[in-house]
Amino acid sequence: MKCFPNITVCFLSIFLFSVPGILFSQYPSEDRNIDPEESNILYPDQHVPAQNESHDEHPVQEEEFIPQEYIMRHIKDSHEWHIITTKEGKHVSFPLPIILISKHSGFHAFLSSKLAHGHTFKGFKYGEGEYSGKIVEVDERGELAEAGLPLDFSLTKNAFMMMLSVIILLSIFLSLARSYKKSGIREPRGLQGFFEPLIVFIEEDVAIPNIGEGKHARYMPYLLTVFFFILTNNLMGLIPFFPFGANVTGNIAVTFVLAVFTFLITQFSGNRGYWQHIFNTPGVPFWLLPIMIPLEIIGIFVKPFALMIRLFANITAGHIIVLSLISMIFIFKSVFVAFPSMLMVIFMDCIELLVAFLQAYIFTLLSALFIGLAMPEHHHD
Repeated sequence: MKCFPNITVCFLSIFLFSVPGILFSQYPSEDRNIDPEESNILYPDQHVPAQNESHDEHPVQEEEFIPQEYIMRHIKDSHEWHIITTKEGKHVSFPLPIILISKHSGFHAFLSSKLAHGHTFKGFKYGEGEYSGKIVEVDERGELAEAGLPLDFSLTKNAFMMMLSVIILLSIFLSLARSYKKSGIREPRGLQGFFEPLIVFIEEDVAIPNIGEGKHARYMPYLLTVFFFILTNNLMGLIPFFPFGANVTGNIAVTFVLAVFTFLITQFSGNRGYWQHIFNTPGVPFWLLPIMIPLEIIGIFVKPFALMIRLFANITAGHIIVLSLISMIFIFKSVFVAFPSMLMVIFMDCIELLVAFLQAYIFTLLSALFIGLAMPEHHHD
């Protein structure tokens, strides 16, 4: 298994390129500019008033369940990780680091709990209106400072789970590489029994048929990296408790970066026949070239765009369906609805388990197909 060291490099590359995209394209899904008295956000260091400490004598009304907010809180990215909701209606969350670089005041790092409930910390707060969900820099009067938006390198929920997935995959593959180096090729055992058939499948049924017998080896590290990166994050997204459950592969920034990798590899792998087919399509009359060339150029960008949207839409749709079925329990508040809803959730989770493998396979297959199409073989009579 000579490709294991190269897989390690690819994992690190995809992670390093994915994190900036996800940090700059996704922001917290919840509005932080709310009064502390009305807030339902609770951080580990926040005190929960007991019933006898209530500030008024009126009974506390039960909070209305809004399924849209519940679903979007899970689908979108966030600066904190929701863990549990208490009986008092408080949301216990794990704050993540905020990392900002301001043109005016330089580098800042602190926990997201400092900005909870509309608070201002070190001249920063969550914006309003067109800046809703974004961290903005304000002056002493609380108004938007001239410096505007700081550079935001904060560690969000999705970025945190990507780091976790990369650590897990690196640990597994480095361990397997040491095992193969020590004992050589032998009957697979333990983790080898799970990963080796998948690696052989990607090589023999995906890479070789689409790229070619003599050309596929140089692309195997990338194809294996994409497959296991997507598969791992798909599976971790189905685990509904901290530190899992984030919608990483349902984030358009992550799928965009993965599609860009495939796009760049495809274009740099293109041979003379590939570019000739685009700018001088064989068998096409000369007068049709002004029409065909723009269409071929558009096709170059449509392929990675389809990769990006397919993975994003399928994973996000699966999460929405499962969460919608769970929401029915709290909407109808009936045992007659709870039982069939839970059965449907279990059924959908089984379907999502299949989709997790299927979407990783489809992205890898289409990537190999696009790379192979960029290297057409010339047949001479």
